[in-house]
Amino acid sequence: VNGGSLFRIHRDTRFSKDKTPYMTNTGMHFRHERAKDVHSPGFYLHLEPRNCFMGVGIYKPETKVAYTIREMIAAEPDRWQAITGGDFADTFALMGDSLKRPPKGFDPDHPLIDDLKRKDFIASATLTQSEVTATDFADRFEALCRAGGPFMAFLCEAVGVDY
Repeated sequence: VNGGSLFRIHRDTRFSKDKTPYMTNTGMHFRHERAKDVHSPGFYLHLEPRNCFMGVGIYKPETKVAYTIREMIAAEPDRWQAITGGDFADTFALMGDSLKRPPKGFDPDHPLIDDLKRKDFIASATLTQSEVTATDFADRFEALCRAGGPFMAFLCEAVGVDY
């Protein structure tokens, strides 16, 4: 992973009832080196008073990209469960939006149907205010990135980019 993006501080208020001009958080997205031409997984850091977290994965992939990830989950269910279970599940929570119905072409009775219905393939780890202000925070963030590595590797393989 290389590059990165610090989200802007100004809110887009054009279509919002809330016209507050500034965001109350800082978001940083550490994108895959090919993120400019391919929807690729990445790491995310969200800093906000009483709401800090680290994210890993791919947020709102295009339909075609989501389908390739679903195909890989369906083809390798044991690997997916091994990656998203155990220590990973102790640290991260899978989250994001899901389809109401099973995606086209997938068995509604598939044992991983909840994962196959995902629109987002992201996981997050909650961080405390003390953790993000500690002198060793960079080391803690790096450790979380490493812990999310197998999840990232699976997603990168699914979308056809190196990890």
